Formats: sequence, C-alpha cells, structure tokens
Amino acid sequence: MTVDFNGGIGPGQVNTQKTQTDKPQTTQTQTPAPEQSRQKNASGENVSLSSQAKNLKQLEQSLDSYPEVDDDRIEQIKAALADGSYKIDAEKLAQKMLDMDNSIFK
Repeated sequence: MTVDFNGGIGPGQVNTQKTQTDKPQTTQTQTPAPEQSRQKNASGENVSLSSQAKNLKQLEQSLDSYPEVDDDRIEQIKAALADGSYKIDAEKLAQKMLDMDNSIFK
C-alpha cells in the first residue's frame, strides 16, 4: 500500500464497501415510559437495567442534593488545627470507617 503525502491516495486504498454503520437505521417514534426497565435500541435488542444499577442511579440523585463542600466546617477545622484544640477520637473514627465499609460492601 502506498500513500502519497503530497495530496493523493493510491489506487486500491479506498474502501467502497458499505458497512453496517453506513446503512440508514430506522428510529423508534414511540419511546417507552421512563419507569419501564426495558427499552429497545435502534437494532431491536432489549436493554434492561439491573436493580443494582437502579439503586446506583437513585443514590447518585440523592447525593446531588448535598453540597460538595461545607465551607463553614472546613473553617472550624482549620481554626481548631491552628490553635491545637482539634482532637481525634480514634474509636469513633474506626467505627465510622467500619460503618462505611459495611455500607459499601454489603
């Protein structure tokens, strides 16, 4: 195979066969209701979401309602660190870590 870098393509280098993606696809005019877990895609195959995927979507939506950063709490912690009054309860921290681990890996 040869390629002419000065502007041309050599004979036999152009693929003239149509692929599956080149063919026009029909689209559905009626979409299923959002509460349905099965949908048909353009190729006619069914797609269903697992209950775990649905739960993850609900969790994502609920997390969106929380602020990303609590600026007031950050300032309180910075001040406590600066004046040396910030104390860590090791048992409480360990229990929170175990609780988080249990909630993730049920």
